[in-house]
Order: sequence, then C-alpha cells, then structure tokens
Amino acid sequence: MYAFAYDKPATLADALQKIATGGQPLAGGQTLIASLKQRLAQPEMLVDLAGVADLAGIRREGSAIVIGAMTRHEAVAGSAEVQQAIPALAALAGGIGDRQVRAMGTLGGSVANNDPAADYPAAVLGLGATVHTSQRQIAADDFFQGMYATALEPGEIITAISFPIPAKAAYAKFRQPASRFALVGVFVAQTAAGVRVAITGAGNGVFRHPGLEAALAGSFSPEAVDGVAIDASELNSDLHASAEYRAQLIKVQTRRAVAQARG
Repeated sequence: MYAFAYDKPATLADALQKIATGGQPLAGGQTLIASLKQRLAQPEMLVDLAGVADLAGIRREGSAIVIGAMTRHEAVAGSAEVQQAIPALAALAGGIGDRQVRAMGTLGGSVANNDPAADYPAAVLGLGATVHTSQRQIAADDFFQGMYATALEPGEIITAISFPIPAKAAYAKFRQPASRFALVGVFVAQTAAGVRVAITGAGNGVFRHPGLEAALAGSFSPEAVDGVAIDASELNSDLHASAEYRAQLIKVQTRRAVAQARG
C-alpha cells in the first residue's frame, strides 16, 4: 500500500472541495481498500465520506424511497420503511456479500463502482431509480455505461438515490459461492411506466432485457418467460459459467423473480 493523506470532512461542501483538489472519495471501502492493498490505486489523499451525516439515511418522499449514498447495506436491509414499501430492495441488500460487507458497504459506493456482478445496480435500473449527485439528477437508464463505467464526471459524487415504489418487485440471484456476487441476478418490477427487467452478472454491466419486459407486460407470470429467446453472444463466459449457461440462468432467475413478486 502506498502512502497517502487521510481526511474525514464533516460537511458535503468540505468533502467536495477536497475531492475537487484531487482527493479520492472513500465510501464503504469494499473495493477501494482492496485496490490499495494490491497497489492498484495510488491516491494522494483519501476523503472519507463517513463523517458527512447528510449523506446517510432513509426517508419516504411521496411515492418514492430516498436513500442516502452513505447508507450501509445492513441499514437498508433492516429498514422498516424499505421493507414495507419495497421489500425486494430490502431483501436484495440483505443478500449482499456477508455480514462484514453489509456492515461496511454503502449504496452509493456500490452504484458508483458499478461492478458488472453487483446487486444494487440491478435494483436501481430495475426500479427506474433516479441517482442524485452533487451536481444533478441522472435517470438510471442514463447512468450505467458498461463495466465499471458510469455517467459520473470527475469530482462528482452520488448523494442519494430515489427509488419509485413499484406495484410488485423481486430480485432472484444465483450466487457465485466464493465471492457471493451474482453469477446471474435478475430484478423484475411492475412500475407505473411498465414492466422493467434488469440483469446483473451476465454481461459487461447491468442491462435491461426488452424481450423479457415485453413478454411480462403481456402476462406477468413465470410462464411468459418460456417463449423468450436469450441471446448468449454478448454474455460473459468464464471458468464459473459459459455464456450459454448464463443465458439459461437469466430465464430461470426471471421466472423465480416473477413468482416471488406475485407472492
């Protein structure tokens, strides 16, 4: 690990000022700390956002649940507000990593990192959420831009995410047993704008599947998934699973998610 300065500002303005001058924001540290240990990252200063109280918390605003970027996974999983309004989101948070990861990892850190097998991006995209940043608001469909890539500009950080409350929703994940990341995870939601299906773990980033969405819009049932073709040509193939196996998992996990959402 290389030497670096460390600062823990108490206000968002102070944090942004330090980030603007080259500081590396530190959220939960579940990816960044590992990168530092392996000397894959060399920041001159870490700006720990844990001291910015305004970046954490959960509240309901009209027909949406707003969650601060520094809210820990375990807080989302245990929130009575989230459990009542979007139980699928609470369940997703409760299935991330292990207890230690859930105690330290944050919503904003996970979404900003945009790991191609992470769980939260599937919820953000599947629910059609809005990402609030220090500069603007970004629709989920515009935010994710491929492997570890997002619409965030240099110096811009996520401050909160607003999740519209769906009529029905569920998340089904087939875990990679060692990492507990999603080999394939599918978030299905019936929203005011229609059915949305977001898939993580299968490609180079989270993505929606128009064919599954169209089928489920016609009949929100597990059986509707059977007639949908899943193209394996752009899916991941590695030592854990072939692209063809992942394509089949997408259908299986979508069926499971729909069955869960229907209750």
